[in-house]
Amino acid sequence: MNYRSVQIKESKQTKNTYDALVIGSGITGGWAAKELCEKGLKVLLLERGGPVTHPNYENSFKDPWEFPHRNRLNQKDQEDYHIQCRHYSIHEDNKNFYSKDSENPYEEIKRFDWIRANVVGGRSLLWGRQAYRWSDLEFEANAKDGYGVDWPLRYKDLAPWYDYVEKFIGVSGSQEGIAHLPDGIFQKPFEMNAVEKYFKIQTEKAYSDRKVIMGRVANATEPVKGRGICQARNLCHRGCPYGAYFSTNSSTLPAAFTTGNLSLRPHSLVNRILYDKDKQLAIGVEVLDTETREIHEFYAKLIFLNASTLATSFILLNSVSDRFPNGLGNDSDQVGRNLMDNHKGLNARARVEGFEDAYFYGRRPAVIYIPRFQNIEKQESDFLRGYILQGGAYRNTGDPDNRVGEELKSAMSYPGNWHMNLSAYGECLPYPENRVQLSPDKKDPWGRPLIQVDCSFKENEITMHKEAALVAAEMLEKAGFKDVQIDNPLSFPGNSNHEVGTARMGKDPKSSVLNGFNQMHSVKNVFITDGSCMSSSSSLNPSLTFMALTARACDYAVRELKKGI
Repeated sequence: MNYRSVQIKESKQTKNTYDALVIGSGITGGWAAKELCEKGLKVLLLERGGPVTHPNYENSFKDPWEFPHRNRLNQKDQEDYHIQCRHYSIHEDNKNFYSKDSENPYEEIKRFDWIRANVVGGRSLLWGRQAYRWSDLEFEANAKDGYGVDWPLRYKDLAPWYDYVEKFIGVSGSQEGIAHLPDGIFQKPFEMNAVEKYFKIQTEKAYSDRKVIMGRVANATEPVKGRGICQARNLCHRGCPYGAYFSTNSSTLPAAFTTGNLSLRPHSLVNRILYDKDKQLAIGVEVLDTETREIHEFYAKLIFLNASTLATSFILLNSVSDRFPNGLGNDSDQVGRNLMDNHKGLNARARVEGFEDAYFYGRRPAVIYIPRFQNIEKQESDFLRGYILQGGAYRNTGDPDNRVGEELKSAMSYPGNWHMNLSAYGECLPYPENRVQLSPDKKDPWGRPLIQVDCSFKENEITMHKEAALVAAEMLEKAGFKDVQIDNPLSFPGNSNHEVGTARMGKDPKSSVLNGFNQMHSVKNVFITDGSCMSSSSSLNPSLTFMALTARACDYAVRELKKGI
């Protein structure tokens, strides 16, 4: 290499060098960018998808008749989004947020519903916004029953970071004093309707171990800096122009940009992390520009990997070197293993007599919630861990059957009978055989190894799922509701969008990938705080815990950076 080529290489590297790189702009990537920028670091945020800028969501104010197919996906869409269509949430009005499966294939050894966004903000634009603190019921579970590895932290370590996150994002909820579902810093809760209040009274009278509470959601009911309050439009899935629910786009990204320290690069597909064996550190990333197909390298002293569980697994497994022939940080052979997701599928519903003089206003974004009540103090069930129930009461419009014209319009103007429904989310145990790997011979459209997913629910999840249906039916009957009906197909992994576990935290480098601060055991300047870091799955929605872990990890990482990691 001559002197001129050395100069060119050094100049290019200097231009592409930052203090920190953040891979992925979803819930955790947005938080990492905000925290690192606010601590004074120059940050490059890399996102594989295209730009979406708050509050300019293209479909947020459209009426139903403005969509050519009345908000249904046409045949071409169903082909392009054939895996995304396995989930209830994709429609004509928000398909632009989702990844086209025809352009982003992966191999399902067993069916896995990988529901993914392909825009700046990621699934922070699509999440259900339920925000619950985990307790030591979750953080001690692995140690107690022997599945997985012991978490390297406990609730007390995360509690101040839950406080920190809740103050920023705005969580509506009620103080309940449930030890295994810790209270937080809440805005005023949404209100139960008349039937739900009745169900709460009847349930808590019949069962000493169960409480019915209002769901805790990151939908603002009181002003949050720079954001409006929830309008109860039931259009969150289009992106909220009021900023009433927490998303990267409405919250953490504007905060990061305000510092002047953030650079955002969309259309940037990260192939691998670059490792320097002499420094024993990561030095940067290799990125494929999805518009030009050019390869770029970006460099930094600190890397936060927040690409989402499966994508993070790919990046690590694809980052091979002499030091890490099986993938970056994979000395333990745990990268890609222990893939988990909540199981669901229950629809328990009943007819409610009476309450004809009661109605409700708006389209509330929160459900009623029955926290876990199985195996709390001791093992009592035929399965380990547990599940939660959630649902709500509603009135249909008047009976439209066999009506046309004016008669139909009139019937649709009046509320019909009340109904009540319950669904369930259950915990999945960490099984090492549930895993993500790279195909040895198949390539994706970018010429990279194809992701393979081999994951299934086992006997523990199946047993738990069956019990949830029996319990939900009994509870509806004990409340005095009629004509109880049960549909209970077991979901496939991935469909709950809570996939976690493939680069887990742990105390021992021989059995885990990350330490108690989300720092790689073997590559000290790489931190992972998306779902892949989780050591167990819980029955609780994980996103609030992701955020708290991210804020805590950023605080630690910057302190370590100043000490010279």
